[in-house]
Amino acid sequence: MAVKIRFSRIGKKHAPVYRIVAIDSRKKRDGKCLENLGTYNPLTKEIVQFHDDRVDHWISVGAIVTDSVQRLIKIRKKQKPAVKKDIAKKEVKSTEKKVAAKKTTETKTTAKKATTKKTAEAKKTTKK
Repeated sequence: MAVKIRFSRIGKKHAPVYRIVAIDSRKKRDGKCLENLGTYNPLTKEIVQFHDDRVDHWISVGAIVTDSVQRLIKIRKKQKPAVKKDIAKKEVKSTEKKVAAKKTTETKTTAKKATTKKTAEAKKTTKK
């Protein structure tokens, strides 16, 4: 059985969206696939979903990659380092936000404690 990694068309008329699938080469274009490896929208030229590890697995097992999917894999590999940098920046920003949020909650709680102590002292003096 020769396995190919190729596109399977989904979507509407004049609005194609393609799944990247591992499929037996003798099956129809939109036939039952062995595994769904990702999704590509050619109108926006956006890779919606892409499972790098599974694609690498199928290639290592001996699957044949079609030219169009090969082109998409190259584009993905160029994008991948930029995506990691963006994720790292987002993680730094989110940790900064968490630290800032903790500081504000700590100041609020210390302010509440101070006011509750003052009110407790005021109540004690009024009872005497």
